[in-house]
Amino acid sequence: MPNDGRVELRLTLNGEPRDLAVRPFDTLLDVLRDQLGLTGVKKGCDMGACGACTVLADGRRIKACLALAASYEGRAITTIEGIGSPEALHPLQAAFVRHDALQCGYCTPGQILSGLALIEEGVADRDAIREGMSGNLCRCGAHPAIVEAIAEAAGL
Repeated sequence: MPNDGRVELRLTLNGEPRDLAVRPFDTLLDVLRDQLGLTGVKKGCDMGACGACTVLADGRRIKACLALAASYEGRAITTIEGIGSPEALHPLQAAFVRHDALQCGYCTPGQILSGLALIEEGVADRDAIREGMSGNLCRCGAHPAIVEAIAEAAGL
């Protein structure tokens, strides 16, 4: 452990191994945004209620504002920066554009990552998508278009 109380953390971030030194109380959200500059992950409520901070840990969706970074030693973390680029959108990102499933865009990274995990978990219909996405809020009211984008990407 470094002398300043930080703990060493090794994880895979968007496919790349990373070695970090974090304080024991640092959230994954704060490390991603403040230490690593990955601003796609958003700080919304900072209480796990809105889903704006959703990232994937080993393919499973988590609320990064509630996750202590040090507890993700050895894990694979995926942020919105790791799934596509402006030149080559991920199919779910492209579906969001086609369905106009965003307005202000603040919640969009968390919505997309949660949608990706939901598709991997397997969804049978739009009701299952609505239920599965209930932890991600959109204050602009784009929920119907978000459901349609996810349904398209899921092949429903």
